[in-house]
Amino acid sequence: MHFDSLPGWLRWQEGLHPLAIDLGLERVAAVYDALNPQRLKPLTITVAGTNGKGSCVAYLEAFYKAQGYRVGAYTSPHILRYNERIKINGEPVSDELICAAFTRIEAVRAGHSLSYFEFGTLAALDIFWRSDLDIQLLEVGLGGRLDAVNIVDPDAAIVTSIGIDHVYWLGDTREAIGGEKAGIFRPATPAIVSDLEPPASVIATAQAQQARLYCLNQQFHYSQQQQGWTWSAEGRQLDGLPEPALKGEHQYRNASAAILATQLLSERLPVGADAIRSGLANVRLAGRFQQLPGDMTVILDVGHNPEAVKTLVAYLKQYYPDRTIHAVFAMMKDKDIASVLDIMHPVVHNWYFAPLANHRAITETAMREIFLQSPVSKVSFGFSGFKDAFDAAKSQAHPDDVLLVFGSFFLVSDCLHEFEKSELTT
Repeated sequence: MHFDSLPGWLRWQEGLHPLAIDLGLERVAAVYDALNPQRLKPLTITVAGTNGKGSCVAYLEAFYKAQGYRVGAYTSPHILRYNERIKINGEPVSDELICAAFTRIEAVRAGHSLSYFEFGTLAALDIFWRSDLDIQLLEVGLGGRLDAVNIVDPDAAIVTSIGIDHVYWLGDTREAIGGEKAGIFRPATPAIVSDLEPPASVIATAQAQQARLYCLNQQFHYSQQQQGWTWSAEGRQLDGLPEPALKGEHQYRNASAAILATQLLSERLPVGADAIRSGLANVRLAGRFQQLPGDMTVILDVGHNPEAVKTLVAYLKQYYPDRTIHAVFAMMKDKDIASVLDIMHPVVHNWYFAPLANHRAITETAMREIFLQSPVSKVSFGFSGFKDAFDAAKSQAHPDDVLLVFGSFFLVSDCLHEFEKSELTT
């Protein structure tokens, strides 16, 4: 099979495999071995976790770029364009590079059925090993142990926060989920854990693998001062670090884990204090507490599970106390929506449900039922889509109010597409 355009390839891939998510490494590993028999790869850091994966990759990318290295970063999902998933030196690769990789994958697939995500993972790995990179950064899509990213042995692995999400595939306890995510650890390799209270399964997996375990507040630390903050580990210390450009207390944890990874790999790729400081000050990540320019405060966040929205609440209380918040909201139907409403209720004054054109999204009928069982009283329905709901929220807001768009990558994507087209906040 061959297509002349990236949209053509992606449409075909969406229908190729019977399941959108099919965890397991046998099929994708077989194709990878045919594609890259010698398993050639640059230095590799793999990142797993419930929340914070994207931020960790963004910090790592910023640090290594600031040091002058050639960096590849594979993340998912994308927000605006598929190419965002595969970046070199912070820039999405071209349609042509991705299509060429897809063509090579199809040439050796030999009847193995690959999911949409597996095709993309193989394309990223194929592009990266051919691109003379110094390092590749790989974000796990779901879980860790059986995720397609795990066909590559990392030189360091990071597990960020562990929360309840994707219970159908990973289990309904932090212990079960933690064990799956710790599946990226390897023997004699740094295993960095930034969760403040990691499940015992994460520690046990690291010990069983005989990995080099580093836990936050044990083997590495951070502390905030009036002027900047300090990071330390194993006799190393960095003082007077700038506040991370990504906002929220949790970003110190994500940044600390990323700094540790660079220092543990410094014999192969040295990263100095100046590059760390530059990376912290200049890191960017769409959809995480992202504020749009304009005459009103518009904040976007892709948080879609209880742990993520607890962090969002803390951020809103810290940076926007006593402001009236209008939430344009949507979620996937497999998420813990009731818990999200309970957590967000104290800070959100008015809710606007924006239906999504996605088969995984919750319907308005089902959403009405969940709201009825929640403490939320001020909620509006009946909108045709994001723009309709956003316009309604904006029409009811005062100039000093906050418009919050959150709950799904797809909703944030709709918002940014509309913003590109019409500059919604002007």
